[in-house]
Amino acid sequence: MQFCDACGSMMHTEDERWVCRACENVEPRDSQAEAAMATREGQRDDGAPAVADTTQDATETMQEPCPADDCDGDRADYEMMPKPGGSYEVRLFTCVECGRKWRES
Repeated sequence: MQFCDACGSMMHTEDERWVCRACENVEPRDSQAEAAMATREGQRDDGAPAVADTTQDATETMQEPCPADDCDGDRADYEMMPKPGGSYEVRLFTCVECGRKWRES
C-alpha cells in the first residue's frame, strides 16, 4: 500500500506508476519497495481478538436506601447497563441486605 506524499490519501496503481485519485499526484512504481510491502497472503491470521466481558464483576457499592418496606438496608450494589435502543445508560441497583433489584428513576 502506498500513500500520497502530497495529501496522504491511499494511492492506486496504474501501469508503472502510483496515482492519487484525490489530488492526482503521480509517482513511479519501485519494484523493490513493493516487494517489501506486506501482502494479505503474507499476513498471519490470529483469529478474532478477545473481547472483554464487561458484565462480569462490573458492580460497585454505594449508599442508596432500599425501596422495600421491610428492609432497612442503606447500601446497594449498582451497575451501568446500556438502555435498549442505545441512546444512554441506566443504573441498576441490588440491595446488599435483601437482594431486591431496582433501577434509578
